[in-house]
Order: sequence, then C-alpha cells, then structure tokens
Amino acid sequence: MPNTPLTAWLSRPLADFHLILALCGTLGALGVVMVLSASSVTSYSPGSDSSVYAQFQKHLMFVVVGSVAFWLGVRVPLPRIRALSSTAMVVCLGLLALVLTPLGTYSNGSQGWFVLGPVSLQPVELAKVALALWGAHILVVKYEVLHQWRHLLVPVVPAALLMFALVMAQPDLGGTITLAVVLLALLWFAGAPKRLFGVILAGAVAGAVVLAVAAPYRLERVTAFLDPDADPLGGGWQASQALYALADGGLFGKGLGQGQSKWMYLPNVQHDFIFALIGEELGFVGCLVVLGLFGLLGFVGLRIAMRNLDPWIRIVAGTLTTWVVSQAAVNIGYVVGLLPVTGVTLPMISYGGTSLVVTMLLFGLLANCARHEPEAVAALRTQGPGKFGRLMRLPAPEPYRPPARRRGGNRAGTGRTGRPARRTGRTGRAVAGERRRAAPEYGRRTTSRATARRTTVPRRGRR
Repeated sequence: MPNTPLTAWLSRPLADFHLILALCGTLGALGVVMVLSASSVTSYSPGSDSSVYAQFQKHLMFVVVGSVAFWLGVRVPLPRIRALSSTAMVVCLGLLALVLTPLGTYSNGSQGWFVLGPVSLQPVELAKVALALWGAHILVVKYEVLHQWRHLLVPVVPAALLMFALVMAQPDLGGTITLAVVLLALLWFAGAPKRLFGVILAGAVAGAVVLAVAAPYRLERVTAFLDPDADPLGGGWQASQALYALADGGLFGKGLGQGQSKWMYLPNVQHDFIFALIGEELGFVGCLVVLGLFGLLGFVGLRIAMRNLDPWIRIVAGTLTTWVVSQAAVNIGYVVGLLPVTGVTLPMISYGGTSLVVTMLLFGLLANCARHEPEAVAALRTQGPGKFGRLMRLPAPEPYRPPARRRGGNRAGTGRTGRPARRTGRTGRAVAGERRRAAPEYGRRTTSRATARRTTVPRRGRR
C-alpha cells in the first residue's frame, strides 16, 4: 500500500481500538439526536401530564446502561468471557423457554419480553451474544476434527436450531433472522466448506416460503413488498410512507426536527423506520454518512479478526462484526424497499432498550479484541495503558500463547499455532507457507552461508 498519512495512522498499534471507540460514540450520538426528533410526537399525549421528552429520557437511560455494558465488555478479560460462554448459553436457552410461559409479556404481536415495572428485557438479544461466544469456543476446541461433518455441525447447529424454534414460537421473525446470521458467520469464519452454505441457503429459502404461507400477516408483508401500491392504506402503508419520507428529504434534507413523517404518517418511526426519518431530515448526505459508518465498522471489525492470533478472538470478532453490519443492512434494505419488512432495528440508532444495551456490549467486546492484537499487546505492556486505558482502568492484555500440540490426530493442513487455516490455504503452497510461518525459525537464518560451507560434508563419488 502507498505510504500515506492514513496508512501510517492505521499502522499504529491501537488504531483499531480507537476506531471502535469513535464509531461507537458517533453512532450513539447520532441515535440520541434522531430519537429526540422522532419520539417527541409519539411521546406527546393531549390532555395528560406526559412530557414530549418521555421516550427520549428513557433512551438516555438505556445509553447510560449501555455505556456500563460497553465498559464491562472491554474491561473483563477475554479468557474469562470465553470460560463463561457455556453458562451463558444454558441461561439464555432457559430464558427463551421461560418467556413463552405466563412470566413473559405479550407486546406488538410477540411474547418475547420480561417486564418488571419500568424495566423490560428481551432475551433473544442476549441469546445472540451467547450463541456467538459459545459457538466460537466449541468450534475452536474441535477445530482439528472439523473436517468431519458430525463434529462441524454438532453441537453448534442443534443448539442454534433449538434457539430458532424458541424464538419463532414467540413469534419473532426478525430475531430468528439475526440468529441465523450469527450461525452462518460462525461456520464461515471457522472455515466450513462452501457447499454447506449452499445447502443452508436452500433450506432457508424453503423455510421462509413455508413460514410466509403459514402465517397470514407474514404473507401480507411479502405481498406488500412485491406490490406496495396494491394496498397503500393497509399492508403497504409503512413501505410507501418510508419511500415518501426519503424522497422528501432530497439532497440535504429538511433539517433536524422538521420531518413530517413522524406526525403519525409513518408508524414506529423511532423504532424500525428511523432511517427514513434520517433521509427526510438529513437528506441523501445523512444517509450516506450512516452507510459509511457501518461500512467502516465492517472494515475495522474484519481487520481486528485478521490481525489477531487467537483463533477464538478471530471467530468472535468476525461474527460480531457480521452480525451488526448485517442487521443494519436488513433494516436499511426494507426501509428503501429492497427487502420485506421484518421488524429489525437499526443498531445504535433506533430507540430500544435491550437491543441498544446489547449492541453497546458488542462494541465493547470488539474494542477488547482490538486490544489483543499482537502489536497492541506489545505497546500496552511496554508503554503503558494510554489515555483511554487509564480513564477506563483497563488491565494490560496477556499475549497469546498457542495451546500445546497434541500427539496424533492433528488435522491435516493446520499450523502449529492452532488457529484456523485460511479458506484457500488448506492444500498446496499456502499450507506450506503457513507451516513455515508457524515454525520458530521462520523469518531468520539460523546459520550463515560461510558456516554452512565449512560444515558441508563433501560428496564422495567418481570424478
């Protein structure tokens, strides 16, 4: 790459850590501003004492709780998080089962919340995190035998399917789609063969068709997506109003607080369709900024996964990044009319309780993974924690130590570091390159050429 100020800054040890902090802060600030603009109308109730800032104040409370979750995600050592992943998986499965009992609360067509006074909890959001952390742990432990299908699929896929069934029983199609994205990302970053994804894609399409036909409201969403003008005052109302809001925004928008769609023209504008309000008030430029922020998040998250040596961190960082970016893509896709409406929130920007807190926890985990890059570990252990490290009282990360190599049963094509092999490097020259890089003598010459000449045994034979 050319030597530019940008590449020079990106080569700094803690560049990814600082980028994650900046992205979390920027998206969170944008979400606070847009929720203030979107919720003022829905919070106002004529003839009551409710304030126009009621939902905005709740959103600020969620941001404070999410900040604590972010700090815990970056503060707790990653080995401890990995050790607790199995317990978290069992707890989340129990919560998903309990929410279907009378202990759960039915709201917005789904029984997926626990409500205790003013506090509500949506267990499916916690289940996504547990599946990502636990699934990465299982796949890393079984990596040497993942070439066998039964070890690749069991127990990760059956546990994920159990989660899918519990979430669809609520029913919550948006949560099921996000869980499916987490499962696919786990298998992809673990190095599963590509033909498996073809089988999963075919099964997903068949399942989507069955689910759409089985429930009338899902079939209505599909028909509204195919032809929004067929029922503009019914099933196609939200999709049509979202497009009108985007069109009214123009290039630079009408200005903050000046959008008209929030005046009951676009239902749930502060939840699922806040991107339409961004287009109306901030225009095409504001939409491009949001797209650029999520695109940068995808770049930084995958860069963190590539620069780490620990295989568990690599899979976790890649899975969490894919989850957040894919959820944003699904939300923006159905707002602009490219996908059917599924009820998925826009991460860090939409109004929400559990979703916002969990998303900020994910940013904390990504920041923690960024601090475990080899160059970052060396800098933090030799030069000190830095300004943000001292402010958040972060401990120095431990360098990665590969597990001891087992005798026998080693998977063909794996390096000595125990990390997943590259997708294109399991056979041929790339495998040899991985073995050379994993060897302790890679990159340096153990003996000089002169010494080699002196110690060379002359060959005997005919002259």
